[in-house]
Amino acid sequence: MAIDTASQDGGSARRWLRGIGELAALLLLITAAKTAIAEPFYVPSGSMEPTLQIGDELIATKYPYGYGTASLPFGLTLAGDGRIFGRVPARGDVVVFRWPGDPSQTWVKRVVGLPGDRIAMHSGRLWINGEPVGLRPDGDGRVERENGTTGPAARFVETLPGGVSHPILKLAAHAPLDEMPEVTVPVGDLFVMGDNRDDSADSRLSVASGGVGFLPVGDLVGKAEAVVASWDLGRRSQPVWTWPSGLRLDRFLSAID
Repeated sequence: MAIDTASQDGGSARRWLRGIGELAALLLLITAAKTAIAEPFYVPSGSMEPTLQIGDELIATKYPYGYGTASLPFGLTLAGDGRIFGRVPARGDVVVFRWPGDPSQTWVKRVVGLPGDRIAMHSGRLWINGEPVGLRPDGDGRVERENGTTGPAARFVETLPGGVSHPILKLAAHAPLDEMPEVTVPVGDLFVMGDNRDDSADSRLSVASGGVGFLPVGDLVGKAEAVVASWDLGRRSQPVWTWPSGLRLDRFLSAID
């Protein structure tokens, strides 16, 4: 019985082309999802403790604030600086954004000031529009450092205008960023701060000083919605077989407030 080699070759070519098409479709779907829906980000520092911990993996949704160059994955860019379906975050939102000093870096902070707000710091307390925000002691906390060690910190609950309450940490009674003269947030910008108030380079510092300054709304990537996984980086110096014990299972799939 003769074998039709030409027919076999044609079938192999079609299967190969179909496989390439399926792979291309999958890559297109992944790109579309990262562009339009959500994207994961890793937390490498403690500036947002206790809300976010070093080693957290979070999901940021893209659609709440609209889409622009900062929202696109893989370093893609759009012409101009406009956004489509743009919306200003609510006060208290935890946002992921491109650092104005280097757009290749992605940072996460909490929005405390909206366009037109007057922001000041007096004795370590945040003031908005001439009034101190609500602040009450919440016992003792611990702050985690990048090397895995921990230290004591005073814990407070801060309540922003509008009613959003969230925990903050203070490492010292008197810290360098405890005082800031009143500034007005320009139109199109935001004022962001870390919840770990004495260990956060944020809008209290200019970009030239290593901070954020006023954050342009166009630099927003998305809203930090949930921690999907978390691992204690202090385990890196331990034997490999102990690493699974560093998983913070209680933080898996936890909402970010």
